[in-house]
Amino acid sequence: MAKGGQTPPEPGGGPQAPGTLPGSEDVRAAWARKDAGDVAGARRDAQRILAGSPSPEDRERAEDLLRATETPRALYGYALLGAVILAVLLGLALTRYS
Repeated sequence: MAKGGQTPPEPGGGPQAPGTLPGSEDVRAAWARKDAGDVAGARRDAQRILAGSPSPEDRERAEDLLRATETPRALYGYALLGAVILAVLLGLALTRYS
């Protein structure tokens, strides 16, 4: 029985063991860094791999890693909205108490 809401891997179609993932050792190390929480380091590794002359499989895996770790565009919109609201509130406070 799976613990904590995890679903058990399906036979033949589930996730692979860490040592059997496709790609070179560098690509597997970059994905391992991402899985460990070092997203910036994983992106640097993927960019370094792409700067060289990787095999087509390594290129695909490195590009997948870059896509998986990019910042969503909507986040920039929310940050801008928050900055505008903060500026309006600050302006209102300054006009009220000055």
